[in-house]
Amino acid sequence: MTRRIRATALVAATAMTLAACSGGDSAEDGTVELTMLAASYSDNTKKLWEEVIDGFEDANPGVTVKLEMQSWENINDVIRTRVQSNEAPDLLSIDAFAGYVEDELLYSAEELVSPETIDDFQDSFRENASVDGIQYGFPLIASARALFVNDALLEQAGVEEPPTTWDELYDAAKAVTDNTDAYGYGLPLGSEEAQAEAGIWFLGAGGGYGTPGEITVDTPQNLEAARFMKKLHDDGLTQPDAGATQRTPMLDQFIQGKFGMAVGLPPIVGMIEEKNPDLDYSVVDIPTKDGEKVTLGVADHLMAFRNDEEKTEQIGAFLDYFYQAENYLNFVETEGFLPVTKSGAEQSTDEAMKPFLDLLPHAQFYPSTNPAWATAQSAMQSQIGLIATGTDPKQVLAGIQAEVDNA
Repeated sequence: MTRRIRATALVAATAMTLAACSGGDSAEDGTVELTMLAASYSDNTKKLWEEVIDGFEDANPGVTVKLEMQSWENINDVIRTRVQSNEAPDLLSIDAFAGYVEDELLYSAEELVSPETIDDFQDSFRENASVDGIQYGFPLIASARALFVNDALLEQAGVEEPPTTWDELYDAAKAVTDNTDAYGYGLPLGSEEAQAEAGIWFLGAGGGYGTPGEITVDTPQNLEAARFMKKLHDDGLTQPDAGATQRTPMLDQFIQGKFGMAVGLPPIVGMIEEKNPDLDYSVVDIPTKDGEKVTLGVADHLMAFRNDEEKTEQIGAFLDYFYQAENYLNFVETEGFLPVTKSGAEQSTDEAMKPFLDLLPHAQFYPSTNPAWATAQSAMQSQIGLIATGTDPKQVLAGIQAEVDNA
């Protein structure tokens, strides 16, 4: 009850502030101005949003959108200050949204957009954009992991097909290690993104990090995955310093032909084109224990603040317009990400992204709406690498779980 009263008061104050400032409310000439704060992904982001806004304004006379861009380094501080000052934008482009849901500051998807727009989101991403079964976030861009394979090295090692199971991956990694000058598999368990690398293996065993309601790290499935990672390392099929290896330099080495296989993101395709366009490689599904498809998904979100109920229709119209395939696909592909909509995936002509797009329906996510996730992520980044230095995986996972439980 206390939270509801506080949030309602904040929403009311926000609407009053905006009305007083006339920065985001109906002007005297009858126009409606929406305010938008967006994170910048590249030098293209501002221009892409301006193109969307120009098209929307042409199609919706009387509605304007005031755009403000911020870097990822600054945007969290900016939006935190705006919310505390009752000056939240009508639309926000950022990653996390759950805190604003807790304070009852956001519209739900059903309050704003058409059923067609909601149904067009990939199911896994729509679920990830929901709290207690209600969608509040609008997935904006997606990223997923896949296995990058140096085809020339596997051929040299006598491996005819990329692996689909853990056993096949072990055999392929051993063949590459034994018969070439490269390591079989790049295993980055350093602090840069150890939670992602380990999470992929956890998912491959049917495990993961739990749910928004409960973080679970020390499960039997995760232990099986950790032991398999340790076996790859202890048997010499990865680089010797896997526990301290960071993702970015490891993938740079993959691009230069130093690894037979490594898990990577869509931008690696562009990096290969830039740094080693002659690399003979392919992108395939991530091997799992039993061959079931899975990937680790990442999504940023749009969200709409409940500042002024009289602008609900215009905010919804903007979101419906943006997610039309011809508008949305240009935005997301120019930025080098994956579309989160089914229509976008169907209409995409970027063949290099197809392996990632095929995995999107199988994406699973960090339980980032759980307040303890930040502790879990930090503990994973600092401790999971110990399995490559001789520490018992069961002990490592138990230590991480203890930190989570005490958070």
